[in-house]
Amino acid sequence: MTTIVDARGFSCPQPVLMTMDEIKKVNKGEIEVLVDTDTSKENVSRAAESQGWQVREIQEEGEGYRIVISKD
Repeated sequence: MTTIVDARGFSCPQPVLMTMDEIKKVNKGEIEVLVDTDTSKENVSRAAESQGWQVREIQEEGEGYRIVISKD
């Protein structure tokens, strides 16, 4: 099951903190993170990778991005 973190409208570091909270809750699987700035996209991706998660996909979506991260 994919979990969605909607961090649109928040400025850093909030999207990173929201993503980290979800990573701690689920431990493994797939998480989609929705952000609306380049800075948030970069910071969320970097934070996820630092926790051993892989960035599977980054898609432009409207005025923001959908970041798909996963861990087995």
